[in-house]
This record gives sequence, structure tokens and C-alpha cells, in this order.
Amino acid sequence: MFLEKRKAGKNIKYYLVHSYRDKDNKVVKIRRFLGSNLSEKELKKLKKRAEEIISQQIEDMKTSVFDFSLTDKEIQSLNRFSEKIEIVHFDDKQWQQFTEEFVYNTNAIEGSKVLEEEVPYILRRKETTNTDEIETKGVAKAVKFIRTTKEDLSLKLMLRLHEFCFKGSRPFAGKFRDIEVGIRNGYGEIIHQGTLVKDLNKELNEFISWYKKNKNKFRPLVLAAIIHNQFEDIHPFQDGNGRVGRLLLNFVLLKNNYPPVNILLEDRIEYYHTLQEYQKNDKLKPTLKFLIKQYKKTLKNR
Repeated sequence: MFLEKRKAGKNIKYYLVHSYRDKDNKVVKIRRFLGSNLSEKELKKLKKRAEEIISQQIEDMKTSVFDFSLTDKEIQSLNRFSEKIEIVHFDDKQWQQFTEEFVYNTNAIEGSKVLEEEVPYILRRKETTNTDEIETKGVAKAVKFIRTTKEDLSLKLMLRLHEFCFKGSRPFAGKFRDIEVGIRNGYGEIIHQGTLVKDLNKELNEFISWYKKNKNKFRPLVLAAIIHNQFEDIHPFQDGNGRVGRLLLNFVLLKNNYPPVNILLEDRIEYYHTLQEYQKNDKLKPTLKFLIKQYKKTLKNR
């Protein structure tokens, strides 16, 4: 904070000013008028009180988003992204089409060898012959669950989604991890370290508490993006975090009467980039812009 003097005729007016840069890198100033023609003693006293008021004002303006904060103005700016989404509701045929496309893409992003044209056939069959087919059917069950459940976001719901996806294919289905995990690039270098096991329970509970406290401050698209990105940042499962994270993204959207969105295999490089922008630079806009583009593709043929 700094003191600002302004001449007004024969008078000198005093202001205490706090300046900061918002998420768009624009300088924003908060000013508080102290008085005119003040003595050093008066100025010192009024300045101290003004500092307390401005500090509280700054704190009240901010909403904590895990490792960073957003002002009310920044939240309003982000919330406007939701206006770019066409609100449509799927009939049964469209839900079947979405489920098949989502199951293929979300599994293929994680390395499944199932071809897109094989998915409808696998979902109709009762038996499965390999891990990829088990997980194809499992993700479809999870989609049906988020479409129909009345539950709100909880640790129990996250565990259920993981169990739906991996029951019968992974021994740790439906269990939070007890080992350290990291995400590696094509060169074997760790580009993101999941939350340490010793901190995992604490961070997961804080994750749910944040959602309950802040869910009404954000429009659905922004809320879904934050929940998805922070879940991926925590990385609570030994494997399967990507699939569960994309299910949680759609769970939040559906919970708020927004249509689901499919993240395509062909766009996974840009998808990974948006996650890196959030994890390293606390940026949400790349994710929101990316999701809007994915929405256009998702809804194009409905």
C-alpha cells in the first residue's frame, strides 16, 4: 500500500492506495480517502485504520481456489464462459450415442486398444474377454450412474466411480492409493507429482469441503472445470485418475442441468496442456476455452 496526495485548489487530499494485478494481468487499484490537509499525527492514525479496512476488503474480495485465489471480478469473468454453452437435454438415443463415444474416447486416451466401432458390440454382449473390454463396460456403467444418481459430490461417490470403471480389471478398484504416483512424459520425466500419501486424506477432505462451501459461487462450467482439474492435481488413485476425473467433470455438469461433454482422443495433447496450465500457473481459462470447443464437437451431431 502507498500514500497518494492530490491537490484540490489550496487543499491537499490524502488517499491510501493498494494496487494489484488481476488474472488478466490488468492493474487494479483500491483507494480509501483519508482526509484533507492532515497533520503528520492525524495522517499516521488514519493511515493505520485505512490499512486494516483495505486488508479486510481484499480478503473479502477473494475466493480461495485451493492453491490460489480469485476476486469477485475474476469469478464473474470466468462465469461468463458458461454463457457460451447451448443447454440441451438428451433423449435415450442421444444418451446411447454419447455413452458409446465417451467410453471409447476416455478409455482410448488412457491407452485402451478397443476400436470405436467395437464399443457398441461390447456393450451389448454379456461376456468380456479381456481387461479393455471389462473397462469398456465399466465406464458405461459409471456414465449411467452419474446420469441417474441423486447423490452429491463426496469421497464415497468418487470411490464408487472408480469401482464401476475397474472392478474385475484392477485389484485396487474402488480404493484410494497407498503409494506415491507421478505423471511422466514421453521421455520418462515426471511432469506432475500427485499429492503425497501422508497428505492424501487431508487434501481429499479439503477438496469436498471446498466444493460444499463454494459450489454456488461458480457457474456450472467453471465449477466442473475446477473440480476436474483439482482432482487430477491430487491424483488420488493408483491408476484411473483420468477416467474418474472426466466422469466427475460430467457429474458436476449434469448435477447443474448442463449437457455432458466428451473430451476427444484427437484433442488429448491440448487437453494435457490445459491441465499443465492449471497445475503450474493456476490458470483456468485454457480449460474453459478447451471445454467449449469440445462441447461444440459433442453437440454437433445431436
